[in-house]
Amino acid sequence: MLKDLHPVLPAADLARARKYYHDALDLDPAEEIAGSLVYRPTPGSFFEIYETENAGTAKNTQMGWLTDDLDAEIARLRERGVVFDDFEIPGLTTVNGVATIDDAKAAWFRDSEGNFLYIMQRL
Repeated sequence: MLKDLHPVLPAADLARARKYYHDALDLDPAEEIAGSLVYRPTPGSFFEIYETENAGTAKNTQMGWLTDDLDAEIARLRERGVVFDDFEIPGLTTVNGVATIDDAKAAWFRDSEGNFLYIMQRL
């Protein structure tokens, strides 16, 4: 039976990724295991970043967070240098980095390794 979800993100430069996640997202690894960093941002959740030359090649969303206040979170992250992407594709248009989708709004950004990440608030 499948249990806990464990997202894994690639990084071309693990030291650069560690610095980005610390400086921009205020996250530090809980442990380091043989070339990968394990983060535990909230109780019961975790993700891993591992070093590989394949980093930055995905063109899709790879990981996201839920928030209760998207506007405040975007403002906090922009103060830390995070740049949010704007899109105008069929079914998804952002305004100032934010898309409203049915009963949610979301914003996408890339980490230092080119991974697509997002934050979302349910309305």
